[in-house]
Amino acid sequence: MKQATFLKINPADSVVVCLQPKKKGEIIEVDGKQITVNQDTPAGHKVLIKDVAAGADIIKYGYPIGHAMQDLKAGDWVNENNLKTNLAGTLEYTYNPVNEQLNIKNDNRSFKGYVRKNGDVGIRNEIWIVPTVGCVNGIAERLVKELKKETNEQGVDAIYAWHHNYGCSQLSEDHENTRKVLRDICLHPNAGAVLVLSLGCENNQPEDFMKMLGDYDKDRIKLLVTQRVDDEMEAGMEMLRELYQLASKDVRTEVPVSKLRVGLKCGGSDGFSGITANPLVGEFSDWLVAQGGTSVLTEVPEMFGAETILMNRCTTEELFNQTVSMINNFKNYFLSHGEPVGENPSPGNKAGGISTLEDKALGCTQKCGKAPVNGVMEYGDRLQNPGLNLLSAPGNDLVAATALASCGCHLVLFTTGRGTPFGTFVPTMKIATNPDLASRKKNWIDFSAGQLIEGRTMQELVPEFIDKVLAVASGEKAKNEENDYREISIFKNGVTL
Repeated sequence: MKQATFLKINPADSVVVCLQPKKKGEIIEVDGKQITVNQDTPAGHKVLIKDVAAGADIIKYGYPIGHAMQDLKAGDWVNENNLKTNLAGTLEYTYNPVNEQLNIKNDNRSFKGYVRKNGDVGIRNEIWIVPTVGCVNGIAERLVKELKKETNEQGVDAIYAWHHNYGCSQLSEDHENTRKVLRDICLHPNAGAVLVLSLGCENNQPEDFMKMLGDYDKDRIKLLVTQRVDDEMEAGMEMLRELYQLASKDVRTEVPVSKLRVGLKCGGSDGFSGITANPLVGEFSDWLVAQGGTSVLTEVPEMFGAETILMNRCTTEELFNQTVSMINNFKNYFLSHGEPVGENPSPGNKAGGISTLEDKALGCTQKCGKAPVNGVMEYGDRLQNPGLNLLSAPGNDLVAATALASCGCHLVLFTTGRGTPFGTFVPTMKIATNPDLASRKKNWIDFSAGQLIEGRTMQELVPEFIDKVLAVASGEKAKNEENDYREISIFKNGVTL
């Protein structure tokens, strides 16, 4: 069977996406009509399939992705130079619930995880040092080096310090966001043991911070205030040796896949993101939800233009109202800084074939499949509800991935068309949107969804992808872990003193 060279995603669309580069003068046949391509058009980019007047909407995924800036002809290359966003300020929304049944069977799958004392489950058994303030980052790193030297990490999956620049000289919401994210890291089940490392005089006062942890396992989470001891290295190593002795005895056991919590993220997207990797992750998300598991979608600014799809999938009007607030609050955040809400996509996105924020958003939201929205969280909140959740956080890769991990996700599924090496403090699997990226950057990419434009079907690929995710959940290292690329980034909005 001849491989397709372009794709019309939705019957209502006025563009097709080129799966291979198209030359000027090349003829494509769409819906029984022959169309001559008017400009050389790269793969991943859009070709118009009918004449459009200036100001008229251009349709992709069945929804407007902006309006034509000038009269355009069938065959024209549609890009950021002739397509403009329709996005402006905040909007009023009406709840029109859509409850689509997933009709996915329970496969009774499991993975090998670590069952914690409180019944929570982790997919890694690591020892973490969590600084309450950036001033002690250097001490944290020295302690990590010493513990690695003593133990060679035998019996644990890794030893890390999660440094950051905050914990002091912050005000109000920024300060609380820092405290919440650090709390969430301390309580994350991927940690078998945690040393909370404090200076002592910071705004993030150590005793108050420890109270935020609630009823935590005091054998597994310990506090060291460095200003209160003569030798912080000696005191720190004494505590870490105790923590290591406990964590190194933990073993993996079979747990149901319903315990798995997965974050959904994309970065360095291209024109294939919304037709390969994001739909593949969406299929996985729906499968996981059908098994009783949990997935979380964030990147609120990259929901702009597709937000009504998510709003109408909310299971209750209360969740709908929370989603409306999440969207409009983020728009107001942009506007309060004098920035337009459509200030996106990035140069890399545009080079890859994404022309407006609506174009990006409609592709981005494919990652959460069709499941109903069962929870909406503010930044720094911890997961309460199984199923599909929405999380308030920006689109920045590091900030958003950290937020997903902080809310309780065991790993992050990160789709990319341009490629990126980073990872946050949980495994961060990279799913390539196109075969070229997957073949060039094998050291970054965990799975290639680009197989979908090489003749593989979604039905063939989904079971393979499920197996891959469950293998990583059971201990197989993601590429970012193999490369030792791991860090955190905390959202900041206000004044630094």
